[in-house]
Amino acid sequence: MLSPSVDPSPILNGLNPQQRAAVTAPDGPVLVLAGPGSGKTRVLTHRVAYLVRERGFSPYRIMAVTFTNKAAREMRERLEALLSPADVRRLTVGTFHATCARILRREAEVLGLSRNYVIFDAADQIALIKQVLRTLNLDEKKYAPAALRQAIAKAKQELIPPEAYTTSTYYAEIVRRVYELYQRTLRDNDGLDFADLLMLTVRLFQEHPSVLARYQERYQQILVDEFQDTNTAQYALLRLLGGRHHNVFCVGDEDQSVYLWRGADYRNLLRFRQDFPQVRLYLLEQNYRSTETILEAAQAVIRPNPNRVEKALFTRRGRGPKIVVHEAYNEEDEARYVVETIARLAREEGIRPGECAVMYRTNAQSRALEEAFVQAGMPYRLVGATRFYQRREIKDLLAYLRVVHTPTDWVSMRRIINVPPRGIGAKTLAWLEQTAHREDVPVWTLLRRVRGDEEGPPPAGLGSRARRALAAFTGLVQGWIEAAEGLTVAELIRRILEESGYAAYVQDGSEEGRERWANILELRNVAADYAHLTLTDFLADVALVSDVDNLEETADAPTLLTLHSAKGLEFRAVFITGLEEGLLPHQHAFEDPEEMAEERRLFYVGITRAKDRLYLTRAFRRTVWGQSELTRPSCFLEDIPGELVVGHHPGAGGGAGGGVGAFKEMLAWSGASSRPAPPPALQFRPGQRVRHPTFGEGVVLESRARGSDEEVTVNFEEVGTKRLLVSFARLERAG
Repeated sequence: MLSPSVDPSPILNGLNPQQRAAVTAPDGPVLVLAGPGSGKTRVLTHRVAYLVRERGFSPYRIMAVTFTNKAAREMRERLEALLSPADVRRLTVGTFHATCARILRREAEVLGLSRNYVIFDAADQIALIKQVLRTLNLDEKKYAPAALRQAIAKAKQELIPPEAYTTSTYYAEIVRRVYELYQRTLRDNDGLDFADLLMLTVRLFQEHPSVLARYQERYQQILVDEFQDTNTAQYALLRLLGGRHHNVFCVGDEDQSVYLWRGADYRNLLRFRQDFPQVRLYLLEQNYRSTETILEAAQAVIRPNPNRVEKALFTRRGRGPKIVVHEAYNEEDEARYVVETIARLAREEGIRPGECAVMYRTNAQSRALEEAFVQAGMPYRLVGATRFYQRREIKDLLAYLRVVHTPTDWVSMRRIINVPPRGIGAKTLAWLEQTAHREDVPVWTLLRRVRGDEEGPPPAGLGSRARRALAAFTGLVQGWIEAAEGLTVAELIRRILEESGYAAYVQDGSEEGRERWANILELRNVAADYAHLTLTDFLADVALVSDVDNLEETADAPTLLTLHSAKGLEFRAVFITGLEEGLLPHQHAFEDPEEMAEERRLFYVGITRAKDRLYLTRAFRRTVWGQSELTRPSCFLEDIPGELVVGHHPGAGGGAGGGVGAFKEMLAWSGASSRPAPPPALQFRPGQRVRHPTFGEGVVLESRARGSDEEVTVNFEEVGTKRLLVSFARLERAG
């Protein structure tokens, strides 16, 4: 007989009581709510091994699904340490999309699909939507392909086919028409997009009960990781597959659902409990990552959110040091503080730079941080994004500026001559290069001849359409060159964005478009610092800062990443920057309680990545739209109990936006006494009808000064509510 101290199953060795209870749960629906750092992946993989080794289930009967290829690889690697190679090979382990793709290949004929269907990626989908717009004689400048793609994907995530797509606005009717032809064209090309993989698998099971019965019999045990990130289609798939045996084992945490914009719906946790009333609920509350101080702060931040199960997280790691809340003067000072603190932690506390992470809400915030690391000569790693000065939109704008500065720079000109598209194709570019080489003149000289600005032989071999396109582009550049002498760099950027069409080109209504526009505004913020310097100075300084590839990227370097990229990671020291109203929580969340709750979850995820040290920073002033403005501390900071914090806690009277300490600090910095620019006279008023070249007509809801600019909130009939800057928006009064 085994002694009580010896575990009868090696699968259960090392599991705490809560983990063990979940792993050994009897058959039936199971919901494991796993707090951060509580070992959820360990529980899921040990559950699979337990089913095979202790319960005698064939691996062939088990499906385990997750969301990313990385997570699926990790799951498989852990299972390889628990089961034999033969058992692991027979398991179905992978992402939702990969699993559905395999099912559709096998069952293609049932749905009338080709077994050799191709999967269209994002770029393929955009190209196809552009083709559809041309067929429907619709202007892609008015109906942005990226926004249409997003609307179609959302419909598919909600399991709405084209014939069931309802419309209540003219724009929605356009979406329906595009969606219908897009889907038909996809099928004509034997193609599926990513959302089709889920939607068609659900349709397969709903319309063909015999096929569903076959898969229900095969997959008698279904396990789901990151259940809080499932969308409507994924949840429907799980309900169908688990509808016979009810052995659905879901691991998730509603407090870590941060992908609302991708269609994730944390409320599926509630639906699961309603649809499977016999569900067994297990809580994983022991945290193996963070100190008590960090955990208490995290729980205080997340507690105000509705529709959640309260978890009493605990740890045996001790209290740990207090959380540092630091108020810097501006974003550059904030970045210097982060770099200097990382250096001090390495020097005094033995925390290596590679054990530190710097997190922020938007990619544009990395610019000041990257520059601080470069200036300090400290290597860093950027996760989930391209380095600021290497991002496509930044390189495009810098290329525009270089062309204005040096129009003979053909490398820069070639980059932007047809961006946005101007009808200057590959054949025209080849003609320019070959003719310039043959005549031994710069391409710029050739362009001026095409436009008639410079004497020389008339261009031979160039069609009239190409000639008109080149002449129009040359006229734009010539106008910027002539105007540059009297403009600041920021003013020049504004003019280029407007006259080139690049502003409208970037703001295509997609999430990526919003990110790219935020990066462009950040470059304008940088340019605003050069108000009294020349374009030459600006381009020279940017070239020095952007040459960061010369910095050696070692494993022992701090990680810079967005909060969205932080899930699943952990670091000894975490810095969360930009804790200001409008950044975290983001300004888009103030009108939507669901989005505000997600912002709170995002902050919670960031906090719970920290093992030993947590630093929360904000700037007293931040440059927004090219104007330095006072900020307000994030409302989330007020939820953290004061006894857990040292530094500028807003509840202690030392925060920005009214605190005496902040005012004294403001005076201590040079330049703090400069008088801000007067607010602009407002051009628009609430209730006024306006027209936008891309978004159509709408009604002004609000208008207010934004630094030296005017920000208007407009409810457009076709695309809903948008916030716009008057200096960029090209708004006109309508009626």
